[in-house]
Amino acid sequence: MSKLYLVPTPIGNLDDMTFRAIKVLKEVDYILAEDTRTSGKLLKHFDISTPMQSHHMHNEHKTVETIIKRLQNGETFALISDAGTPAISDPGFLLTRACVANNIDVECLPGATAFVPALVNSGLPNDKFVFEGFLPVKKGRQTRLQFLSEETRTMIFYESPHKLIKTLTNFIEYFGEDRQVSVSRELTKMFEETKRGTLSEVLAYYTEKPPKGEIVVVVEGKK
Repeated sequence: MSKLYLVPTPIGNLDDMTFRAIKVLKEVDYILAEDTRTSGKLLKHFDISTPMQSHHMHNEHKTVETIIKRLQNGETFALISDAGTPAISDPGFLLTRACVANNIDVECLPGATAFVPALVNSGLPNDKFVFEGFLPVKKGRQTRLQFLSEETRTMIFYESPHKLIKTLTNFIEYFGEDRQVSVSRELTKMFEETKRGTLSEVLAYYTEKPPKGEIVVVVEGKK
């Protein structure tokens, strides 16, 4: 029976791969991968020989229709990103929406994603939160930050290391320097680090020690 599986993959530590994820990747007809070179290393590590094809942000608008037709003809697909859960700041939404619209089964496996451990270990309220992903780089950035300045829930952002200082500076401008923040980087990896404090304290820390690796920023909501 045709089905699309959304399969999370480790964000750093390969031990976070689940038995179920390995089983699904071995049993489907094809694996849709964000980067076949990156995913090829993962599949080789777990002795998975299922054929792959490329599915990423630059081609997903063109490939969705073809994949839907193949699913309707009875093939099964698993979608993986380079790391974490598909569709969370990665390709996956367009294909999932198309499957739902065409009454094709979609099943998302539980597994690795960066923002959950970053939120839980931040020490900030996690009963209510909002996931913002990456802020706009230019157009719409100020408007979004102005809107979020009134947000009372804990806010979660993804950021690249070379833009962290700018983002923390923007947060001080719109949220105030005393707002609590937790910055987690290289989650699950050898040099994992979480720095907590006020926005001004964390900005000073990373100004002196430029960050490396993937970063999740968790910011306290307005009181």
